[in-house]
Parts: sequence; C-alpha cells; structure tokens
Amino acid sequence: MYPLKFHPILKERLWGGTKLKDVLGKAIESEITGESWELSTVKGDVSIVSEGSLSGKSLQELINENPEFILGKSVVERFGTDFPILIKFIDAKQDLSIQLHPNDALAKERHDSFGKTEMWYVMDADKDSNLIVGFNKDVSKDEYATSLENDSLLELLNYESVREGDTFFINTGKIHAIGAGVLLAEIQQTSDVTYRVFDFNRKDKNGNLRELHTELALDAIDYHKKEDFKVAYHNGSNKINPMVACPYFNTNFIYLTKDLEQDVTQRDSFTIYMCVGGSLEIQNDFGSTHIRKGETVLIPALSNNIILKTQKAKILEVTI
Repeated sequence: MYPLKFHPILKERLWGGTKLKDVLGKAIESEITGESWELSTVKGDVSIVSEGSLSGKSLQELINENPEFILGKSVVERFGTDFPILIKFIDAKQDLSIQLHPNDALAKERHDSFGKTEMWYVMDADKDSNLIVGFNKDVSKDEYATSLENDSLLELLNYESVREGDTFFINTGKIHAIGAGVLLAEIQQTSDVTYRVFDFNRKDKNGNLRELHTELALDAIDYHKKEDFKVAYHNGSNKINPMVACPYFNTNFIYLTKDLEQDVTQRDSFTIYMCVGGSLEIQNDFGSTHIRKGETVLIPALSNNIILKTQKAKILEVTI
C-alpha cells in the first residue's frame, strides 16, 4: 500500500507532438505522441505498477484483491471495483477535433459506459494558442446542423486564449477542443466515449477522413452559451487550494515551498498527485516515492498520513 507509480501508456495521435518528451521527459521516440495515460483501467489500457514489491501488477488486479484498501469504502459503494478516474497528460501540436462527451445516462444507454466530465490544467502553451470551450451565443439544434452542412461551425464557437496555470471544467454536452501548442493535464471520468463533430477535414496516415459522430451528438450537445468553464482558484503556498468539486472528482492545487503533512484518516478515498512543476518526495504509512514534473502517483485509501517533501513543487491533488 505504498505510494504507487505506474508505467505511462503512450498514445500516438494524428495531432500529437513532442512536448511529452521535451517538456515532461517521457521516454518517447515518436514525433506524434499526443497522450500519456497515467492512471487507467480502460479495457485494453490498464496501468501497470512500475516500481516496488508490486511492480508488474495491474491497477485493476490491486483493486480486485483489496478494493477498500485501494479505493476507499465510500468509493467502492458507488463504483464497485471500477476505478472511476482516468488521468492523462495531453500534447496538442495540432488542433484537436471539435468534440463533446455524452452524460452518464446517454453513455450508459448507448455504450454501457460512464459519461465523461473532465477538467484541464494548462502546463505549457505556445504564444497565441487557445482552447475552444462552448458556443459564443445560444444556438438552436437546426442552426448547429446547418453550420455543419455549410462548413461554418467554427463561427459559432467560443475561443479562449490560455497560459500556464489556466484551468477549465468541461461538463458533459459542452462542445470543446484543445488548440495547437497546448500541453495540459486532464482529469476525467473513466470513459473513452467521444463524439467527434468536426475535424478540419484532415486525413489520417492512410489518407482517410476520421469518423464523425454527427447524429449521436445532436441529442448530447448543450446548445446554450455558458460562462461556467473557467476555474478560479488561489495558488497560496503550502496549503490546499480548492479548484474543482464535482460528483466525479475533487481537485486541489498545492504549491509547495516546504514540506507539508496531511492527516487523511477521514478521507475514505484514494489520493492522486500529478506533478505539474518541480519535484517532490511523497511518503505515506507504508513507504515513499519521488516524482517530478510530468509524473503521477496513486496513494491507496488505506493511508492515514501523507507527507509531501520538497523545496519547490506544483501538484494537482485528486480525490473522490
């Protein structure tokens, strides 16, 4: 039950680049790696422990053997032995497709899956890079469908310029896309269900247009203009700064300039730390590990105390 590190699951993407290697130090040879899945139990992409006595075991194996020790009793009561969160780092050298995700009800009905609520923390952004988040005005379903037919969808979308530290909450139904030049940390429900609605008419390496999900998306989109996506948070040092609290995950920002000890006896949830700047040593009741920018660690729910030891680090703390 010591702090658990896992081998990253690296994904080549049409829009990927080299920042996962150049900025985060991932061991990558490809020039188009777009995603590093840090913690996953998605079928076919299950994380494997990378160090310590549990090295070689999968996250799902550990959960199946000791669900309450790993997840926490309250989490098991809600999700059984399903790990409810998927953690990624994403590098967009090119614009991602315009997309959205269905809510829990639609995802269950159509795909036997969770929906996909997510959040983004921008770690690096080229000059003039941006994100697409929602519409720039209220849009009717007919107006949206017409924009697809006449290739004018981009005129209806809201663009947000970004810099390091900017954070966005993307609830289900919200149309969105990561823009070229952005490297970010993503925290989301465990789901790989995405409805792609526009892909800039790009072709894959075989010369084919990628599949669009036009009809599926029509009843999943929130057509209203909303200002609910930009996350305001404090970045005070050596304390817990709340960022996002939703039914699927809670995320805090911690800026450390000295060691910090936490009593998590009452937490009843696993804890995830994503290092988004600097480095630190993480200790719990059973051992310790070291992580640097671009690495992730899972602290089992059985832990009572967590000690974060560093001279300087920025981390995202994620719990249920």
